[in-house]
Amino acid sequence: MSGPYDLDLDKKPANYQQLTPLAFLERAASVFPDRTAIIHGDARTSYADFYARARRLGSALEKRGIGKGDTVSVVLANTPPMLEAHYGVPMTRAVLNTINTRLDAQVIAFTLDHAETKVLIVDREFSGVVKEALALSEADPLVIDYSDPEFPQTGERIGSIDYEEFLSTGDPDYAWHMPDDEWDAISLNYTSGTTGNPKGVVYHHRGAYLLAQGNVLTGSMAKHAVYLWTLPMFHCNGWCFPWTLSVIAGTHVCLRQVRQKPIWDALADHRVTHLCGAPIVMATILNAAEEDKRALDHTVEFFTAAAPPPEAVLAAMAENGFNVTHLYGLTETYGPAVVNDWKVEWDGLDGAHRAARKARQGVRYAALEALSVRDPETMAEVPADGETIGEVMFRGNVVMKGYLKNPQASAEAFAGGWFHSGDLGVMHPDGYIQLKDRSKDIIISGGENISSIEVEDVIYKHPAVQAVAVVAKPDDKWGETPCAFIEVKPGETVSDEAIIAWCREHLAGFKCPRAVVFAELPKTSTGKIQKFVLREMAKDA
Repeated sequence: MSGPYDLDLDKKPANYQQLTPLAFLERAASVFPDRTAIIHGDARTSYADFYARARRLGSALEKRGIGKGDTVSVVLANTPPMLEAHYGVPMTRAVLNTINTRLDAQVIAFTLDHAETKVLIVDREFSGVVKEALALSEADPLVIDYSDPEFPQTGERIGSIDYEEFLSTGDPDYAWHMPDDEWDAISLNYTSGTTGNPKGVVYHHRGAYLLAQGNVLTGSMAKHAVYLWTLPMFHCNGWCFPWTLSVIAGTHVCLRQVRQKPIWDALADHRVTHLCGAPIVMATILNAAEEDKRALDHTVEFFTAAAPPPEAVLAAMAENGFNVTHLYGLTETYGPAVVNDWKVEWDGLDGAHRAARKARQGVRYAALEALSVRDPETMAEVPADGETIGEVMFRGNVVMKGYLKNPQASAEAFAGGWFHSGDLGVMHPDGYIQLKDRSKDIIISGGENISSIEVEDVIYKHPAVQAVAVVAKPDDKWGETPCAFIEVKPGETVSDEAIIAWCREHLAGFKCPRAVVFAELPKTSTGKIQKFVLREMAKDA
């Protein structure tokens, strides 16, 4: 039933516009045209030029027939064209698909086919594997080569046109398109695909707009913040930070490779204020040679996901000038949508209790409407007692549209009106959630559930341990027992007996690993440990 507030008060162009993060760049270029938007090697790009180049890209794509619903895929490092693609591609109402640069040819071929890629932009560094993928693929996209002028690559040209030549065919004053509906797709991101083919996660303009602003609020990012690209932009669209920086007219500092000296030089030379990364990035920073480290006269905000950092790592980061904030999310939630919002009163806690607070994933972003821990069968919320385990679930505008061409997987993910993360956790009385495991990573030993994260937390605290992952090892008597894979810090030595004894000091006996393997941990390109690989290795450990 309509009321007086619905009478003749309709949406009009003057009072209603579709939300899209593309508008952030237009505003930044209008208000701060001469401000440095991008630093790449010795090159500097102003906001006026950034906007003009993005418009050239959109215009050139449209001239080639690209429009709404078409997919433009890119295989690029953290370079200026990757940033330009985040604006230029959706300016045509097309969809941007950023492909993981460390995938093999077969998976890239699947992605190109599944996404129905019409245009493919390829950095010459990756031309070999992409050439192989194209030979396996049924897709026949227009292939565009990118030759990095700041860091020349030796890979062969496999496309029909060079990126700069392609941009020259576009109009810098291109009248780009707002989305018809803010629910329209803006990007396509594929999951890791650890079992079977990866799933295509579809983002919409509305969600990208909201999470981009959510990053500003969560990160307390001031106007003109300086952001270092250690997080791959192909991963969840760089957690939406390609759009975030335009909100505050900040500066992107590109980084082709995550290497110690370039990171420290960028931090000091460009006065970087923010960066993101997995724990491996923290290890890279901390383990740099002393001659490569630089004195910082400002605090750098570091946002990390995956496993919460051990207290020793947090202390070392603080000593080196970093404040670490723990985030949590999934590809399906545009990257991070949960933050360990630190409370001042926790500063006075002793080390063990501070570490316990730091281990929590936290509370929802302002851009997320609801975060819950529920029984996946009954959908009942679990008690907020910090002990009862349920599945972590999300609801809100920064949850994906669904999985591309996979209605069954979408239906399963959204069953009961919530997005099912597949992560198991608890809700503490103060409303902060804490992960206990992925559902597939829980170790069931003699009928008892063992959280691999709990065991890892204990082993991480051993002074000789740099990295650890715990998985299930088949056992004739117990069904499964924990098996720990450990990377030892440079210059340190430790035995498997010492690790097991350490665990027995801090854990119930049945939770202690029966086997310990010292080896380099297999990781994804975003620094996540590949436990599915370790589970296979554990069978022979």
